[in-house]
Amino acid sequence: MTKQMKTYDWIVIGAGITGAALAYELINQGFQVLIIEQYPTLQGATRYSYGGLAYWSGTSELKRVLCQEGINRHRNLSEELDSDTEFRELNLVLTIPVNTDPEKIAANYTRYQIPPKLLNVAAACELEPLLNPTAIAGALTVPHAHIHPHKTTQAYLQAFQRHGGEIAIAQVIQFLKTANSITGVQTTQQNYHAANTVVCAGGFSRALLQAAHIPIRIYFTHTEIIHIPQTNLKLNTLVMPASMHRFQLETQSSTAEIEHLWTQPGHEPAPPILDAGAVQFRDNSLIIGQISRVLTDPNAPIDPATSTTAIRTQVGKILPALQHLPGTWHHCLVAFSHNHLPVIGKLPDMTGIYIFSGFSNPLVFVPPLAQRFANWVNGKEDQIIQALCI
Repeated sequence: MTKQMKTYDWIVIGAGITGAALAYELINQGFQVLIIEQYPTLQGATRYSYGGLAYWSGTSELKRVLCQEGINRHRNLSEELDSDTEFRELNLVLTIPVNTDPEKIAANYTRYQIPPKLLNVAAACELEPLLNPTAIAGALTVPHAHIHPHKTTQAYLQAFQRHGGEIAIAQVIQFLKTANSITGVQTTQQNYHAANTVVCAGGFSRALLQAAHIPIRIYFTHTEIIHIPQTNLKLNTLVMPASMHRFQLETQSSTAEIEHLWTQPGHEPAPPILDAGAVQFRDNSLIIGQISRVLTDPNAPIDPATSTTAIRTQVGKILPALQHLPGTWHHCLVAFSHNHLPVIGKLPDMTGIYIFSGFSNPLVFVPPLAQRFANWVNGKEDQIIQALCI
């Protein structure tokens, strides 16, 4: 049989952290798996992620279970994949703006599995010396962890290939369809056939499914950061604002009342937000940001100069030493759902097509859910997958 006629058990669309982890787990179940990724070098959210593992942030029994499974997986993942994911324990500092009541902010975190500890300004600056003491009223801190997202994804992909998995670099144009069944995909290179296809395309998942007239409540933000190459400055912690506006933005822009705005480009369901934060990787490079824009066109133009100025100004208030370091603006799409839970499972009214996307806490949730999903499609009952199924 020629390669063109080969039929796989699974086609995984997207080679970011979601697609790489899921493909690895599927091939571990004995399936024949093909990953299709449009870029030879990743350009999406995985590449520009902060890499934080918020395993302390469970607010329900389901999320608590996944947080615990997620951190347990990450602590052993480098050994399992035989490649360094750069996992480390790293304190998180959540800054509280000046003229804000720290006790009131801290109260918002009491529902979390591990509530952060409230620090006064002096203690916060002792933990993170680069903080500007005049810009904060205090901070919250909590045990956190960190990985290099791109290296973790590459580790998954390399392990996947060692187990016999295949990767094709091509853009998916459309799904191949017979009656109410998806039988594969058409790409810019050729057609690929599979018994099952799973969409792990992050922020592009909605557009891909929408083009096939498959309705799905998955959305995306245009997220912007600045990447700073190696620097002699040392950031001891991962810094984020205590009052993060991204989750509010996701809720506001994904209500049923404005669903119709997402069916066409040119709309902005909610104004943009900027959460000023920073993280340093083991090679001493930094990511600072981030701006999140809700624009319904995945290809909407954005002015890098304006965004760069805004990011540097806001981050500079909290971490002045980072404000003027040379760096490059980057932009990607970040998927999210209407309820802060991943969108997982079979798509309705169609066979052979699945979704595995929309993670609001992807780096913690993806490894355990990829493992659970692969077990589930291989016949093992799983209450968490069932609870998340659309």
